[in-house]
Amino acid sequence: MTMLAVKTILAILLLAVNVNSAEILMTNNIATNQIEIADLGGGCFWCMEAVFERLPGVLTVTSGFAGGTTENPTYRAVCSETTGHAEVTEIKFDPAKVSYGRLLEVFWQAHDPTTLNRQGADEGTSYRSIILYRNEQQKQIAEQSRSEAQKNFRDPIVTEIVPLKKFYPAEDYHQQYYDNNSNAGYCRMVIAPKLEKLEKHQVIQPTPQVKP
Repeated sequence: MTMLAVKTILAILLLAVNVNSAEILMTNNIATNQIEIADLGGGCFWCMEAVFERLPGVLTVTSGFAGGTTENPTYRAVCSETTGHAEVTEIKFDPAKVSYGRLLEVFWQAHDPTTLNRQGADEGTSYRSIILYRNEQQKQIAEQSRSEAQKNFRDPIVTEIVPLKKFYPAEDYHQQYYDNNSNAGYCRMVIAPKLEKLEKHQVIQPTPQVKP
């Protein structure tokens, strides 16, 4: 065998090793960088969005609508109480950093799940407390979490636990609403006190943890 042939074989073997290493690295990255999604409604989505943006392990939070029958609903339509949709936040999170169960623990603390179709001055079915599950595991965790949470409330929890059919993002001006409008009256009077309370109890961080 000539020296050229030996070098050629060695080069092929080295290339194969490098390709296999890259494939292994890519597989490991896929396995460790999983993203899961939770869909939760607890009144005004501006409030819930601001809360979950400040929870470590959460990657993105999108305000929108779910739980109704109207396709591609607008904010105005949902407010008319004719679509069946609730204001909901779609929360993408890293399960290696924060669990679905932990998100639900924060959910119970971030709103009053005992008031039917109302959160504070916000009234209507669009403000109802709702958990929309994407699979059977989420359903089981949600039901168990609701039972545990009931121990902390005198009145019965009225939160719906239903399968998610489809999530519809709200208009752009609703996204990161509190972060962009923190001086607005609703933000100062409703959202800010809620955030301060949760920060005081070390439930969330003072600033958003999501990626810009």
